[in-house]
Order: sequence, then structure tokens, then C-alpha cells
Amino acid sequence: MQENSISARFLVENAVSEEGLRAEHGLSVWLETPHGNILWDTGQSSLCVENAQQLGVHIENASCIALSHGHYDHTGGLSAILTLNPNARVFGHPDVFRERYAGSPDCITIRSIGSPVMKEIVQAKCLALVMNNQPSEIIPGLFLTGEIPRTTRFEDTGGDFFLDMECAVRDPILDDQALYFHTSRGIVILLGCAHSGVINTMNHVANLTGADKIHAVLGGMHLLNASDVRLKETAQVFEKYNVRMIGPCHCTGERAKTFFRSLFPGRMIECATGKHLAFAH
Repeated sequence: MQENSISARFLVENAVSEEGLRAEHGLSVWLETPHGNILWDTGQSSLCVENAQQLGVHIENASCIALSHGHYDHTGGLSAILTLNPNARVFGHPDVFRERYAGSPDCITIRSIGSPVMKEIVQAKCLALVMNNQPSEIIPGLFLTGEIPRTTRFEDTGGDFFLDMECAVRDPILDDQALYFHTSRGIVILLGCAHSGVINTMNHVANLTGADKIHAVLGGMHLLNASDVRLKETAQVFEKYNVRMIGPCHCTGERAKTFFRSLFPGRMIECATGKHLAFAH
């Protein structure tokens, strides 16, 4: 890594960009910074560790592990990682380890989608478990958004999510948050699944930073079931903030990616497993 730069390496994503790596439905991104290394999410299994070893990434040197939200495909690798690295601090919203479920629209079928790793296990295996629901600087220059205000009319959590097996209580997924940092070209935002909404997330980061431009928005956007209105409004806000690097992946959905690719052909990038990006700090 060059001095005064921040690099991002996708350790887990649904697809693969390099030979010798494997994919799974999940997300994990390794960040190297002048002030320490961060793991953003952990995928759904120990694949994060296996791909890191294949890429020569020393996951045992992460000073922080930050969790975007408490779904299995973002937290499932946590126990395996902490076995290698018990000296990391783990950051997440207070709701990140609660039980949660996904159901079909009629709730005939329902499955558990919460973290397979219990809070007590994490507390026992890590240096410190830090619960945040407010914006937090986790190492110098890298921030978590905390809870993201839901202000748009048309952005929802992106699916039928519940806090109980009877499908009686909708899960607002309040633990959804993003990670962001400043670069010489502007703000970079890393999403988990953007269950709060991509627009809500961009607006929240803009409000927190005072920025009127965002250089990059990367990660899962959960637009699988998005209406045409939602896709068009999201594209308009990409334009509003003059986003130059758009990297929808993981749970975004092919329809949404194709739509954005048609509008922003020079700005779209693929963020499959193995993808490496560097940002001058």
C-alpha cells in the first residue's frame, strides 16, 4: 500500500474476479489504511479467511472488524476470523446479534437469517465489542454512519424481513449502517446491503460530512425488488452527488446493475471477489 492511501480488497462477494478464489452469497472487504487495517463484514462462512490467505492478506492484523448489519451473509465468518485474530475490536449496532427471519410474501415459508454467531461468543473471543448506533470514528479517518434516517417515500428494507417466526413484526433493520472515508477525490461509501436505502445512506453521509460530492459508492444495494421509480430516483441522486465510481454488487440484483450500467457506462465497476481498489488519502 502506498503511503497516505487507502486500499480496498473484496475478500467475499457473490462472484469471482481472480482465479484460485471462491465466491459465496455474502460480502467482506479488507481495508488497509495508514492508521490500521479494517475488515468490513465477514461473509457467511470461513471463506473470508481462505480467500484472504490466497490473496496474501493478513487478516490476523485487522485492528477492527466492522459489521454493516446482523444478517448471516455478513457475520457468518466472524468466529473463524476471531480465532485467528483475538486482538481485534468488533463494531456493530446494538441490534446486530438479534434473531431475525425472512419470509415469503404470504409467510408460508420462513427461515432464520440472523447472525449464526452469538454475542457472548464474540465478546469472549475479541479484544472489545463496541456497540454503536451513532456515527463513530473507528480508526482515524474511517467512520461508521450509525443508524441511517429513513426519509425517502419509496425506499424500504428490500424484502420481507421479520423479527419473529410468525411474521407478525416487521424488521426495520435499524442496525444497517455504512462505512465511509475521505479521499483526495471525495467521499467513499462502503455499503453492506443498504437496507436503509442507498439514497438515505448517501444523504446521511452528506449531512454528516458537509460534502456535496461523493466519489464512490460500493457494495450491496438490495435493489432486487426495486420499482422503476426507486431505480430512477437512485440514479438521479448518484448524479446529484456526481458519483464517479459506482460499484453495485452482492444483493443489488442484475436488473438494477443493468439499469445503472446503461446510464453510467464510464462509472460502473465490478466488485467481485478479488477486486482491488486504491484511493489516495
